[in-house]
Parts: sequence; structure tokens; C-alpha cells
Amino acid sequence: MGFPSFGPGIMFLLVLLPLWFFSRAVARAGFSPWWVLLGIVPLLNIVMLWVFAYAKWPKVPEQRSS
Repeated sequence: MGFPSFGPGIMFLLVLLPLWFFSRAVARAGFSPWWVLLGIVPLLNIVMLWVFAYAKWPKVPEQRSS
């Protein structure tokens, strides 16, 4: 009996969790969270970084629950 392989699941989480955190940050800045998917496409990720570096970041009012 062998041990189950956790490698693919761990690799999936190592890729998925940062994308989720980055998408929340981008959404909070006022952009579409779908922009984050360009981060995993070669060469398009450079375009994404340029857009975020030189775009005017809209401010979204923070909502706090009392």
C-alpha cells in the first residue's frame, strides 16, 4: 500500500490562493478581478503590470460594519 500523492493538490493551492488574494486587491482598487488571469499568461502579464503601474487607481470607499 502506497501513500496518497498530495503533490498536485498542493501545487494547485500554491497557484490558486495567490490569484485569489490578488483578485481581491484588484477588485478593491476598482478594477475587474479578471485582470489577474493575465498574470499567468506569458508576455500579457507584463502588459497587465504596465496598465496597473500607469493607470489612475480609482478609490473605492471602504465599507465597515458597525
